[in-house]
Amino acid sequence: MALGFDQIGITDTNLQAEEAYHQAWIAKGFHGEMDYMAKHGVKRTRPAELVPNTLRVISARLDYLPPNALASQQVLQDNSKAFISRYALARDYHKVMRNKLQKLSEKIQSSINQTEGFNFEHRVFTDSAPVLEVALAEKAGMGWRGKHTLLLNKDHGSWFFLGEIYTNLPLPIDKPSNNHCGTCSSCMEVCPTQAIVAPYQVDARRCISYLTIELKDSIPIEFRSLIGNRVYGCDDCQLHCPWNKFAEISREPDFAIKNGLDDISLIDCFSWSEDTFKTKLAGSAIYRIGYTQWLRNIAIGLGNADTTPEVIAALQAPVNDDTAILREHITWALAQHQN
Repeated sequence: MALGFDQIGITDTNLQAEEAYHQAWIAKGFHGEMDYMAKHGVKRTRPAELVPNTLRVISARLDYLPPNALASQQVLQDNSKAFISRYALARDYHKVMRNKLQKLSEKIQSSINQTEGFNFEHRVFTDSAPVLEVALAEKAGMGWRGKHTLLLNKDHGSWFFLGEIYTNLPLPIDKPSNNHCGTCSSCMEVCPTQAIVAPYQVDARRCISYLTIELKDSIPIEFRSLIGNRVYGCDDCQLHCPWNKFAEISREPDFAIKNGLDDISLIDCFSWSEDTFKTKLAGSAIYRIGYTQWLRNIAIGLGNADTTPEVIAALQAPVNDDTAILREHITWALAQHQN
């Protein structure tokens, strides 16, 4: 496609079937401290209440799998390395997807201008508002919700981002996809913290992506050893999904790996000053968690690393961040090497 999208689908705004599911998930507290998942009420399941006059949702898929990313298993097995979720190895996807969606909207606007009497209204989203992007993409025929709750595509796996355009344009809609997970439960079995508590239900409070990215406070002790060397996100459920054997390498230049983040040592990361953090991760999704949280996560990784003089020295070295949370996690990490 001219704008670089890998798939486009269109659906209506009826998410009634999802509303009860979403409200039950919130009621169980599975959203943890992600208060934004609850505070918008039904706007998440009723697109026209979020953006008045919305009749259709245009969903877009953008593949992000970088070259050699499946070698990430080697990184996970080397506890001296820092594992970063594959989606965060390159430029922040929010910016890339938003720009492409806006350009698509402008193209639609240009063609609509040729039709007298119609006022084209739209708004673009990329994981940035109360939008049920997986449910909408599923209805738009772009794949099905896997048991890990990510969208799966029969021909392209799950290594992709989703974005949406809410619009009042009465476009024809696509047929929803069928579910092809069958009896497979690989994602549930491989989850390090058993966060997939039932098929199609994730307790975010147990999820490593939530713990390392969304949670701003101390990471619960019971999960620290299970996190291993995953310092930003977790890809285990995707790495073990059989449908991802069909995943394709991204054609998007902005998703090329930056600063060697796919193969970097925990000790090196822990030695970064705040200025180095900001320089190396400028324009990255990782930048948003901030320096303290970055060090907190790496401290856990170092606590789970093999006991070596270099690891001990890294944890004992002065750091340029004297927050209580970081001190707590460093103390925990050092204690792991005294057993």
